[in-house]
Amino acid sequence: MDDKKLMKTGTTTVGLVAKDAIVLAADKRATAGNFIADKKTEKIVKINDYLALTTAGSVSDIQMITKLIRAELALKDIRTDREASVKEASNLLAGIVYGNIRRLSMIPSVVHFLIAGKDDSGNYIFDIYPDGSVTKIEKFVASGSGSMFAYGIFEAQYNKDISQDQAVELAVKAVNSAMQRDSASGDGIDVAVVSSQGVKKLMTKQVEKTLKNS
Repeated sequence: MDDKKLMKTGTTTVGLVAKDAIVLAADKRATAGNFIADKKTEKIVKINDYLALTTAGSVSDIQMITKLIRAELALKDIRTDREASVKEASNLLAGIVYGNIRRLSMIPSVVHFLIAGKDDSGNYIFDIYPDGSVTKIEKFVASGSGSMFAYGIFEAQYNKDISQDQAVELAVKAVNSAMQRDSASGDGIDVAVVSSQGVKKLMTKQVEKTLKNS
């Protein structure tokens, strides 16, 4: 069997709704069973200038679906002569995931995405579950093997008036908490902010500073 098929992202990825932004965060460890296959995995993927994904699941399927959604959104923008809304992009991605897991195959696709973006009406985040279902997130969400630890932090510390900087700090704290207890999560944290300015990934030093202060 192909190594790419064996590799899974035992993962912690999170998304937070702040007052004027969406904050995404994820660890950087990819595992193949009990083996740590990669310590520098990029689990926050920029799709275009206004959309970003967090990824969890089978690496080969994540790579294929990421390429597909980029191409499909580019074609949709050309055909409609406008940028797709975040909801439209989420439904398009969910359709791909739905079709992928139901294809006739010996190895079913298992992927979980959080998609965040901005459009003319605001900033949004949707949870695309492995079965292709779509859920709009009003407060916070986590996915992957370390998600239960992240949810514990969010339930205790999130509030609806949280600022962008506070959301970044809380997201880092949640992923760090997961990394302390979930052996499949680790090796650093990536953070991205989606706002009216588009998608911006924070530098590693900024994340390290936030981690020290949290």
